[in-house]
Amino acid sequence: MTQRVVVTGVGLVTPLGTGTELSWNNLITGKSGIGRITKFDAEAAGMACTIAGEVSDFDVSAFINKKDARKMDTFIHYGVAAAHMAVEHSGLEITEANAERVGVVIGSGIGGMPAIEKTMRAYEAGGARKISPFFIPMTIINMVSGWVSMLTGAKGPNTATVTACATGTHAIGDAFEIIARGDADAMIAGGSEACICELAVGGFSAARALSTRNDEPEKASRPWDSGRDGFVMGEGAGVLVLESLQSAQARDANILAEVVGYGMSGDAYHMTSPAPEGEGGGRCMQAALDSAKLNPEDVDYINAHGTSTPTGDLCETQGIKNVFGSHAKKLMVSSSKSMTGHLLGAAGGIEAAFSVLAVHHGVVPPTINLDDPDPVCDLDYVPHTARETGINVAISNSFGFGGTNASVIVRKFK
Repeated sequence: MTQRVVVTGVGLVTPLGTGTELSWNNLITGKSGIGRITKFDAEAAGMACTIAGEVSDFDVSAFINKKDARKMDTFIHYGVAAAHMAVEHSGLEITEANAERVGVVIGSGIGGMPAIEKTMRAYEAGGARKISPFFIPMTIINMVSGWVSMLTGAKGPNTATVTACATGTHAIGDAFEIIARGDADAMIAGGSEACICELAVGGFSAARALSTRNDEPEKASRPWDSGRDGFVMGEGAGVLVLESLQSAQARDANILAEVVGYGMSGDAYHMTSPAPEGEGGGRCMQAALDSAKLNPEDVDYINAHGTSTPTGDLCETQGIKNVFGSHAKKLMVSSSKSMTGHLLGAAGGIEAAFSVLAVHHGVVPPTINLDDPDPVCDLDYVPHTARETGINVAISNSFGFGGTNASVIVRKFK
């Protein structure tokens, strides 16, 4: 028997603030979290892009003791903090009795690149003796899940996804399937990323993927706008607590939404560009609909991948039209990245969380900076202002380098 899967907890660390309520409130009021890079001197380094969505209010000591924190790079800090908040929000108690039925799957697209960069400099300056014994475990991606397991006592399935910008969505989808098939009663799932450093910003800049609207940071991320010129890097983490309906009801948990579908696909096309006409992303959305046993007209809202790149936004729009047909013009579609920037491997985690909150509160987050819509991007992108309306079904999309695609569907719990 397939288990129904619900969401009982949300934890967020984003450029809009640390904490779910703060991030959500800033999102629906249209506040941008994008500004000048402060983690290094991007101008002095000669970067084409000098702006990013940094987390500015994070206090690691609120979540992790000093001794353990020194053994982790920042992406682990963010992931552990978001997981802590999600578990606390859910009210889930992990005990000896249920530990083996609670698992963790939290991924990252890049992992500990800042620590790699720092360690290489230390090695060049002082040789091998300058390499920390914690260097490897502070940089490898599965250590977010590992640390969350150690700190919470969760002994169930423990894994990590690494699928570029689709990572967080794949993690949540995989957790959904683990519970649905009965291999766990609860999963702590999502994505975390913290790679605003010279190598990452320089690498994406060299690929001409980033916006260079450096003089207007808050207006730089502008999905579907004619003036979009690339994405803005962001950092943070988004983690959900998923549970079987039986588990949640047995402890009288507050159910935020139900996860009902998960789709995946591969473009088989190009390293960084999406397949023409959004063919791969469209198949992914269709797979999620098939998984959920829903028709296109059942969907009310799509939290789009919406990165603010010239090709990506167009292809996603075309993919939506291909899948939803005449219903596409009735859909509400918005991009959280207009405010957070693109959190890479963490994007799917926070955007799935935003989709859950949108369904739960009946509020669709806006797309800011959509001042001059691209004529060929002609859907209802909820420009400028959040919309209070009933939402029964929402899709969260994430599409990554290498042509990897993921979509999850959440529904109002009934």
